[in-house]
Amino acid sequence: MFFICYNHITAKSIAIYIYIVYNIYYNITLYFERSDIVPIRIDNELPAKQNLEIENIFVMSNERADTQDIRPLKLIILNLMPTKLETETQLLRLLSNSPLQVDIDFLQVKSHKSKNVSRIHMQKFYSTFDHIKDNKYDGMIITGAPVEHLAFEEVDYWEELCTIMEWSKTNVYSTFHICWGAQAGLYYHYGINKKPLDKKMFGIFPHKSLDVTHPLMRGLDDEYYVPHSRHTTVDRQDIAQVKQLQIISYSEIAGVHIVSDMDCRQFFVTGHSEYDRDTLAKEYFRDKNKGLDIEKPYNYFPNDDENLVPNMSWKSSASIIFSNWLNYFVYQKTPYDLSQL
Repeated sequence: MFFICYNHITAKSIAIYIYIVYNIYYNITLYFERSDIVPIRIDNELPAKQNLEIENIFVMSNERADTQDIRPLKLIILNLMPTKLETETQLLRLLSNSPLQVDIDFLQVKSHKSKNVSRIHMQKFYSTFDHIKDNKYDGMIITGAPVEHLAFEEVDYWEELCTIMEWSKTNVYSTFHICWGAQAGLYYHYGINKKPLDKKMFGIFPHKSLDVTHPLMRGLDDEYYVPHSRHTTVDRQDIAQVKQLQIISYSEIAGVHIVSDMDCRQFFVTGHSEYDRDTLAKEYFRDKNKGLDIEKPYNYFPNDDENLVPNMSWKSSASIIFSNWLNYFVYQKTPYDLSQL
């Protein structure tokens, strides 16, 4: 506590006292204001909600969200992954690490039927493009998909995906493409094709920012780690020839990581920062048990011992990248009135 002796009251001591009291009041007020803002708003019955609450991550019920006098961000996730429930939890976990309220919609392609999730789940929590095409969104995430062995035009939902990506240019402010979704976006928007790798890019790889002043890179260490799991890549030279694009993150081993258009309305991310600690382990043991020729993930198991629990060295960088995208390129830049997109 700060005490003032009445025999020695001066203008300076009074000013110091007022300054201290103001800062205490300001920080207490800020704390309670922030603690009352819950970041993501999802359906109460979505399975991911229970998983996130177990991890002590705030999620907001529709009832509570409706009582807040702010405009929440509107985000749509096109989930192309076969492990839809796991991907839902992974992405929502990262999107929740923000004081911003975000309304989440999930989108599916109707030209492809998911085999690893129930029809009831898809009908209850996912929309098709026909149902949302008139909507406007602050941000969009397009996930990866295990179809990289096919030419883009051979993917059964390619035509529908092209329609969605074209729609995103006018109905979404900023789109975040992940892994195969990034390759698909670069191919559709800029004609940059993917190229096969001699062996699978599989593991946890070090990366560096090529533009430390870029807002998406703020807060990242000089070297940070990202999981990769893919058989194809995009060539750095092909991207460099497109004046509308810039590479903002790169790995000497894994290659191009993050590409952005100059307006920062499209991001193409070749890695899987959203992955859980055991995601690569599940992929490794799945393929190993099938008798496939699969190497251990690079820089993943401690001492390269598959019997040990992997260290999660990418958790903080994943949180920073998603938070920066949500803050700087969705919240800060999107017009309040989405009809003005």
